[in-house]
Amino acid sequence: MPARSSPQALARKHLDKALIPYRMAADQARPPKGWVRAIRDALGMTSRQLAARMELSQSTITAMEQGEAAGTVTLNTLRQAAEALDCQLVYALVPRSTLEETVRQRADLVARSQLARVHHTMRLEDQALRSDDLTAELERLTDAVLMAKASRLWEPL
Repeated sequence: MPARSSPQALARKHLDKALIPYRMAADQARPPKGWVRAIRDALGMTSRQLAARMELSQSTITAMEQGEAAGTVTLNTLRQAAEALDCQLVYALVPRSTLEETVRQRADLVARSQLARVHHTMRLEDQALRSDDLTAELERLTDAVLMAKASRLWEPL
């Protein structure tokens, strides 16, 4: 299909490949008290010692660790904590499925929406398509949607 050779399709292919290790890592649950606390505890470092390394107060470290566990800590704060723990912060958005699957599913949804409107009108005029013709038309429309401007794919239905 021509849409697969588009710049967006090529970018999706490369990004999907690069995301494979992150997809596997995303299956690993964050420790209940957060990564900073887990790493600090595993190193045998106290919150006071981490505070000294970060040039912050011990209460700020406690608040940061609680913020991480609650999901409210900033990336900048995590980056600073990682540096103080001799770690590196890895940040990624990991799609639940491949980007290619996401785009194809959305194109299918857009095509179904378009086809439903047309098919409804055709039924009213007693010109409804047969099931196999509907399937073929859905495939054709899905391919057409994939070949159209990529941003149109995400317009409200």
